[in-house]
Amino acid sequence: MSAEVLKGHLDGMILAVLADGPRHGYGVIDALRTRTGGKFDLPKGTIYPALHRLEQAGLIDGAWSTEGGRQRRTYTLSPAGHRRLVQERASWRDFVSAVGALMEGNIDMGGKPCPAL
Repeated sequence: MSAEVLKGHLDGMILAVLADGPRHGYGVIDALRTRTGGKFDLPKGTIYPALHRLEQAGLIDGAWSTEGGRQRRTYTLSPAGHRRLVQERASWRDFVSAVGALMEGNIDMGGKPCPAL
């Protein structure tokens, strides 16, 4: 699935992945791929700018560490990130419910159900 399809949802998805614990950038990419059964295999050019944006916004904290002689930046949720994730999850549930009703033809149209296509 393309990054364009995820526009507006990527930040929440990254926050959800980091809710499980600290990860470096590649770990975020791998978790998104694994937890979605391979549907979201996003490139570094999509994830790293989002991580930087979230860090600048104070939603995640980054720290340098050394693993196997290589320096990596590891990210964790900040307290503000935890609060935002709660909001993102509630917003996502509302969005899914509304789109599901629309796509399945279950919207009430002035007392008459919308015909399914």
